[in-house]
Amino acid sequence: MPEGPFPEAFQVLGLSDAVLAAVRESGYDKPTQIQERAIPVVIEGRDVVGASQTGTGKTAAFALPTLTRLGPPGKFRCLVLEPTRELAAQVVEQFEKYGKHTGLRVLLVHGGVGYEKQRKGLQQGVDVVVATPGRLLDFMQDGTADLNDLQVLILDEVDRMLDMGFLPDVRRIVERTPKSRQTLFFSATMPPQIQTLADFALKEPTSIEIGIRFSPAETVSHYMYPVASDQRQELLLAILTKTHFESLMIFTRTKVQADQLYSALQQEGKYKVAVMHSDIRQSERERALKGFRSGEFEVIVATDLAARGLDISGVTHVINYMVPENSEDYVHRIGRTGRAQKEGDAFTLFAADEVMNVASIERLISQKIERRKLEGFDYKYTTVLDEEDKARAILTGRKKKRR
Repeated sequence: MPEGPFPEAFQVLGLSDAVLAAVRESGYDKPTQIQERAIPVVIEGRDVVGASQTGTGKTAAFALPTLTRLGPPGKFRCLVLEPTRELAAQVVEQFEKYGKHTGLRVLLVHGGVGYEKQRKGLQQGVDVVVATPGRLLDFMQDGTADLNDLQVLILDEVDRMLDMGFLPDVRRIVERTPKSRQTLFFSATMPPQIQTLADFALKEPTSIEIGIRFSPAETVSHYMYPVASDQRQELLLAILTKTHFESLMIFTRTKVQADQLYSALQQEGKYKVAVMHSDIRQSERERALKGFRSGEFEVIVATDLAARGLDISGVTHVINYMVPENSEDYVHRIGRTGRAQKEGDAFTLFAADEVMNVASIERLISQKIERRKLEGFDYKYTTVLDEEDKARAILTGRKKKRR
């Protein structure tokens, strides 16, 4: 293990020397709020319900203390459940990074690929399994995965699991784990179905909530761009020509929209662009994410598959091609930028039939989002522009009266 002083702010939290060495090598000087509050509680062995804005270091908040608690290699003792294979793969990367000096073995288990490599990994022995629910249940049913020695169960992005219909599978898995286990529960929202699962799965949990739920990071500047529905793509391309961005995520509602925008951006010939949605082969999705992180691609067009939890740092801009139908998804989408206290911009294009969705978002985050018109763009007539111009005139008049 490389020598050198451990970061003092992490050392006082009770992490093991092996984990602290990895923290030092990662260049971390001090913990984020969620890490500072969660790590000591997890090390004590208590159950936790954690809620924190995207980009605040949530994975390390449960990975660092869990690796400390597990100690030396042994049996399969830690299970992390994730809603998508992309999220699961990222969590494996983090566990391997933070556990590099512990000797603990980490295995990724998910669908969409063959069974044999994963089955062999389980049979050869592993300490931590990061899995999607469906594939894990397959291995539980054929006897390959045995949860009898499980000490730590981590349920991550639980509201996303609800969205994807996984809660019955999650409940079946929880029922097969030892009653003595520690359970860590992370979810951005707590609708009634999730609260019921939390009540079932956790014992006297410590609740840790950082920041205001449904509040975009304060470092994000976000704006709404009204437009006629048949000028949406034209306006987006015009915005790109007038925006200096280093890395940009564009979110669409549908796979068809994602493919159409991807083709349009390729035809422009100005941008290195990738596309990501559920019809893209797993290998291509992984290549898109890897290329976006490395800078090979400067633009990625994605459906909500990529909206939550993906560990993509350094995103300078996010554009919503349409207003998300679920207002909570707005916060998750624009949370791709402004991470770790870095500044970012988020733009949303909206037409007249999306005004109610915009209002729903503004109620959720308790603030009015500034409207913008792109200078020099040849707008077609649309009632949404009329309404926005009226609102702007009223606001301007109020300001003049105050003077």
